[in-house]
Amino acid sequence: MKILLAEDEPRIASDIAAVLKAAGMAVDTVRDGEAAWFAGDVENYDAAILDLGLPKLDGLTVLKRWRANARRFPVLILTARGLWTERVEGINAGADDYLPKPFEMDELLARLRAILRRSTGQAAPVLKSGPLLLDTRQMRLSLRGVPVSLSPLEYRLMAFLMHHAGRVVAPTELAEHLYDSGNDRDPNTIEVIVARLRRKLGNDVIETRRGFGYFVPDEPS
Repeated sequence: MKILLAEDEPRIASDIAAVLKAAGMAVDTVRDGEAAWFAGDVENYDAAILDLGLPKLDGLTVLKRWRANARRFPVLILTARGLWTERVEGINAGADDYLPKPFEMDELLARLRAILRRSTGQAAPVLKSGPLLLDTRQMRLSLRGVPVSLSPLEYRLMAFLMHHAGRVVAPTELAEHLYDSGNDRDPNTIEVIVARLRRKLGNDVIETRRGFGYFVPDEPS
């Protein structure tokens, strides 16, 4: 899963990015509202963490522009402001959740995971597809009850497919959501990662729709 982090305070941005990367996510960090608006408008993100007090362009304006341009990824708002009217304004502008500063990183991560699940129609933190169970809190995949060791890229790919279970996902889309913008997103590397996963999980766990992409079933087998 790829996250856009828009936060102008360097220490907070660094701490959040480290937590998200440790949780198996790719992160793009921007420090002002203009950069946030542009990144969210041209890149495909699974979610954004958006500070309201950004320089150049405030976070609420950024959010309104995204929604006006039909950018539908979920948004978690951060702010040092405590007025309930501002929270209501943010939600009415299209935010999915709201977290006042200061906050605990565990709460931020829990809220982010929740809006990611809701955005893909998943309710529980443990995702299931046939013999696979993915615990998004523990970042742990098991096959028929047996834990499977995954590299960070393998975990990101499985997490994305299981969040979108039942939908065929093109290699180009997978590449966009596995890597941050600083990495070369070559769709051909997806085939290599899928091949490694099939060696660990079996050939029938990730299915191929030839010419279209990969998917995992959305109903238990």
